Amino acid sequence: MSKLLMPLLLLLSFTANAQEDDVLTVDRLVAKNIHLSFPNDNNIKPKESDFNIINYVLMSNETGERWSVITLTNSSTGARSLEQDHLMALFADGSRTSPLEYKLNFKGNETQSITVSFGEHKFPILSIYASDEL
Repeated sequence: MSKLLMPLLLLLSFTANAQEDDVLTVDRLVAKNIHLSFPNDNNIKPKESDFNIINYVLMSNETGERWSVITLTNSSTGARSLEQDHLMALFADGSRTSPLEYKLNFKGNETQSITVSFGEHKFPILSIYASDEL
């Protein structure tokens, strides 16, 4: 009986560990832009927009997923759509990438928060920026 019970317990412990690895934890809250000077030889930058980042919370998990809750304001008086190419993350290895695909509509001068994924990456996110912050 114990020979059957041991493999079952091992399977359950691996399943529990796999689920814990997927849990996101907050890395840090960023209220003001930090200035970093990684080279940008390929001139990778976000698409021009009327969006201003107010703050963001960086999150990750043990499997390397990188997420952020970003609060933005549409500085235009007209309606605008926020899309993934309007934002950019700078990683600790100097690489840059936009979040995975999303779209969020804003009214003029509206502020909203959105949760976005930057996929899996070995290095943590250092900062997130929009075109007005270059």
